[in-house]
Amino acid sequence: MKKLVALDKDNSGLNVIERTRFIDDRGAFERIFCKEELSPFFSEDVSQINLSSNSTIGTVRGLHYQTECFAEKKYVICLAGKIMDVVVDLREGSPTFLKPFYQELSAETPSGLLIPKGFAHGFQTLLANTTILYIMSAQHNAQYEKGINPLDPMLSIDWPLTISNCSARDKSFAFISQDFEGVYV
Repeated sequence: MKKLVALDKDNSGLNVIERTRFIDDRGAFERIFCKEELSPFFSEDVSQINLSSNSTIGTVRGLHYQTECFAEKKYVICLAGKIMDVVVDLREGSPTFLKPFYQELSAETPSGLLIPKGFAHGFQTLLANTTILYIMSAQHNAQYEKGINPLDPMLSIDWPLTISNCSARDKSFAFISQDFEGVYV
């Protein structure tokens, strides 16, 4: 791992991990995950690793999160193509509460997004045939899985492209109500 770059000045715990890529005449090599190097930021055990393949440019997935004992820390990496990753702080009492953060991730740039517990996560594909790897600190549990509609007017997420594809499930998530106080993590 090369370095850690904080995405905000409010110390939310949201960080970009820049990896070192070694290139020679055979191709390239880079370390995706090193528990020792990431331990100050990702000290939990890895519980699950997921792969998301997306064929269409403009596809939106999310905004997803889990609550309570299944709240998860995520390390998101783009293996092919390019995405605009979007996360929203849902933590009760946080100084960045309901603030969306944007980070472009691509296969060309060796970096990943380290997302703390209590953030909703989503992305939009900026290229066709995009593949995303998620390293998770908690297993998926449908009972504790939640979502926010990616078109929620309270969040005013500035998706970079017209949305070409979004699941019926993601579009069915409710908008945040005025009395939403956040999630406890």
